Amino acid sequence: MARLLDWPEIARSPQLAGLLSYIVDRQLAGEGKTIKAYSIAVDVFGRPPDFDPQADPIVRVQARRLRSLLDQYYRGPGGDDDVQIQLPIGRYVPVFVSADTTNSSGTGTADENSTSEATQEHIAGGGKATVARGQVTVSWFVLLVLAIGAAALAYSLSTVETRRGQGVVASGAMQPPRLRVMEFQNLTEDSSITPAISALAIELVTDFESLVIVDAALDSRSEDGRDEDYSLTGIVRSDAMSPQDYQVGAILTELETNSIIWNWSASFPRDQFTRRGGVDAISQELILLLGGTRGPLHDHARAFLRQGSIAGRESFYLCGVLFSMYRTSGSLGLAERIRSCVSGLPESERENGNVLAGLASLIAEGVGEGANAVLTLDDRLAEADEMLDRAILSNPRSSFVWEQRARLDEMMGLHDAAEAAYGTALQINPSNIDAMAAHARHLALIGRLNAAVRSAQRAISSVPQTQIPNWYFCVPALASLFDAEYRRALSHAERCARMDVELGSILALLAAQATGEEELVDLQLPRVLEVHSFREAGILPRMRERATDLALLERIETGLKRAGVPEASLNSPY
Repeated sequence: MARLLDWPEIARSPQLAGLLSYIVDRQLAGEGKTIKAYSIAVDVFGRPPDFDPQADPIVRVQARRLRSLLDQYYRGPGGDDDVQIQLPIGRYVPVFVSADTTNSSGTGTADENSTSEATQEHIAGGGKATVARGQVTVSWFVLLVLAIGAAALAYSLSTVETRRGQGVVASGAMQPPRLRVMEFQNLTEDSSITPAISALAIELVTDFESLVIVDAALDSRSEDGRDEDYSLTGIVRSDAMSPQDYQVGAILTELETNSIIWNWSASFPRDQFTRRGGVDAISQELILLLGGTRGPLHDHARAFLRQGSIAGRESFYLCGVLFSMYRTSGSLGLAERIRSCVSGLPESERENGNVLAGLASLIAEGVGEGANAVLTLDDRLAEADEMLDRAILSNPRSSFVWEQRARLDEMMGLHDAAEAAYGTALQINPSNIDAMAAHARHLALIGRLNAAVRSAQRAISSVPQTQIPNWYFCVPALASLFDAEYRRALSHAERCARMDVELGSILALLAAQATGEEELVDLQLPRVLEVHSFREAGILPRMRERATDLALLERIETGLKRAGVPEASLNSPY
């Protein structure tokens, strides 16, 4: 434990260090049975005596972070440790495992009572899943019906009241969708992986909690009497095409109509279910595709918002979905609807960290109203900076808040701070797709294009094709430009420019120049010169704030000069 506490990844987080010390010390003192979410929240995280573990997920979130770091440590600097500290899924009592036992069998424990717990241990890692996207196949559907269809049908038929107005309470405000996660079924002949498959449902519920916008629960009815809107069910079976793999499949059922609205399947190596971290990796793959506001769980909310005004029916949830729609299209109208939605929230919710962070981003990005509309870039950034400081104080465990902090740091040219903030956002919620895509764009601008391409491709593949934000294509545009695929680069850059006008317009100009077609250059050059922030600061000074990759900056400067941009416009306001 002392070596772990000295390890920088844990040492820099007092909360994680405190959690590790607390659970290990209590277990060594023979008080393992007293380690509960409530005691951790009060003793470690300073929560008040009336702490409600269901309302505040801090313990589950921090325990999940600790599990991931423990795995990272034992796969790296702690690989030669004689004893490993493991934290089983769904519990907060650590187990101490002999490294010899771990190396020989892939799992192990310090005593007989810990054996089943260790088999459920998880950490990040594992093979890359190949996701099959599309319609439900006949064979897949038959297998799923055999395994779990009867249970889902019985449950859905037992709820005869209409749920089409999903989440609309007496006040008229739509609330986050409620999801019932059922235990996945083991259709293989390998009973040794059953504990890991059982743990998958627990891990999914834990991962959904960090999203805020989905109320997920294990197979049970809601305590407040409100029925779930959806159920998530799944199976694990042998992969007929690849005998060394298992196939995991899941379906999302809308319970009102008993209709399957989404399906997914992916193949994983067999040891994904026996090594630590395998279950976590599967859960993250599912959450990435299903959990975001552009996913099928929020179809009703998006349709409701497209119908028009929601005056009198505002909710924190709807404001969040509106912000996601704004991030997708960049529409000024949506930005104003976000402000209107926020103004309709109770005063206490208007000071929520997520709300403050969203408004700060609108200010920083120049989507202002009233006085904000005439502020200079520096003034906007300063106002957004102050608001984001308040947001972090209000909700320091929000991935969304840290994503907006990273975006602002990036705009201000604070690249090290931006990287740290992106890292925090993705550590809190690895399935924050916008944070993943924004981080990829930042990586590309600071000279880490290879890593940027991998993250950008993952983000693009995780969003329905009709809802991929145009700014996700900024990294593919830059990659295509450096790969001399100029037509592709131009196509991607034009999409990028619809939302990131600074970077997109310049990449489009460079790609047009590379084609050798002057008419394309004549089309793209005015778009660069019309960018408001370039007029305020000069083109190169503004791009030097956004990018540190010297090769890219040199290419931009050379291209702009070749296109005939005056020296004064390159280096000063115009």
